[in-house]
Amino acid sequence: MSGPLILASASPRRAEILTQIGVPFVTCPTDIDETAMPGESVETLVIRLSHEKALAAQQLHPTRWILASDTVVVSQHHVLFGKPTDQDHAIEMLMQLSGTEHRVVTGVAILQGDQVRTDMSVTHVTMTPFSRDTAAAYWRTGEPLGKAGGYAIQGYGAALIRAIRGSYTGVVGLPVDVVVPLLQQCNIGIWQPHSVKE
Repeated sequence: MSGPLILASASPRRAEILTQIGVPFVTCPTDIDETAMPGESVETLVIRLSHEKALAAQQLHPTRWILASDTVVVSQHHVLFGKPTDQDHAIEMLMQLSGTEHRVVTGVAILQGDQVRTDMSVTHVTMTPFSRDTAAAYWRTGEPLGKAGGYAIQGYGAALIRAIRGSYTGVVGLPVDVVVPLLQQCNIGIWQPHSVKE
């Protein structure tokens, strides 16, 4: 590898996960249109957006390995939830998730040049029943903004979670069980002695 891995994300949570598994990296946040195409399945969507994020970062780092991911929450009624735009949007999302099981689908893409590898994880998350007042109080913590589905399982949002089936790190935004095999396919080692930080 010509240099450390490029993480095509501004997410501190994804950076923490890479650091946790000992992968040196530098970040390169990207800004793409994350709108789903008509009739596009959530599985196709998260893989496509992950790939597009990686391609956007590749414009700045054409010779490096680039890792990108995208997470979408899917309600029990098959409604796709990305990041809330404001308080009302976040509360509406949370109230639809309250007391129900939903899916968290995270796609991952890693590429260098024309080489591209993709995979995804699906985790089932059950939330406790809670009131609109609770959802509003959670919004006031500042945590829901910028989080798919309007919550963060690794933060205050843990208090809203009853159970999960699948990848915890997939819900956080970077599924280790998917990422590690992809890195190994690209001969990028884990548990390296130090990370490269910007």
